[in-house]
Amino acid sequence: MGGTADTPRRGNLDRDLVVATAIELVGAEGLNALSMRRLGAAIGVEAMALYRYVDGREDLLESIVEEVTKKVERAADMDIGPHGGWQAYLQHVAHAVRDIASDHPQVFPLVATRHPAAPWLRPPLRNLAVVEDFLRTLTSAGFSEEQAVTAYRAFTSFLLGQLLLTVTQRGAQAATEEVLDEGGATVAHSDISIDDFPTIARLQPKLSIDRSDEEFEEALEQLLTRIDAMVSQ
Repeated sequence: MGGTADTPRRGNLDRDLVVATAIELVGAEGLNALSMRRLGAAIGVEAMALYRYVDGREDLLESIVEEVTKKVERAADMDIGPHGGWQAYLQHVAHAVRDIASDHPQVFPLVATRHPAAPWLRPPLRNLAVVEDFLRTLTSAGFSEEQAVTAYRAFTSFLLGQLLLTVTQRGAQAATEEVLDEGGATVAHSDISIDDFPTIARLQPKLSIDRSDEEFEEALEQLLTRIDAMVSQ
């Protein structure tokens, strides 16, 4: 049963419903599918009705990022166990961000590219409260201020590089990506055969294996080892 501008299909129209439906729409159809008209249709209202709750697409995109990044816990909210320390804290934060990428692969490029709260912050740890907690946790654990900042930069670079690669491999669209219909072709041009590239053909079974979770864990351990070595010097 369809809705009208005053009677949305899925309950009372409010900002939470608008944002939640936008996240569902992006998850199902990609970022390029998101428009106020398309979102209104998904809820069952006219697009103009949405402007009572969001100030256009930019406000909507920011609200989407804020909603999905709520899962990034702060140290004060974490149970890092009796033997916890800065390593356990970074493990918790890294896995919280990875959960966002895993749960919302089509949304994660937004998390990675939207402007953070301040120009000198770096996504995906872009929230001032989270970054404050991050730096305070490390300095409280014996990091110098310079070491804490270096760790923040290395940690965010690791998360962005690793997780953007993962979600892209799993089909996530960039915000400006134009979707093309290639008819299910496995190569870009029909006159090119993978048989022309014998090494790739031979290694295709290995190249096709999804080791993203294992690679994430290995890279995270290597990063923590490098940070530990820096602090121990």
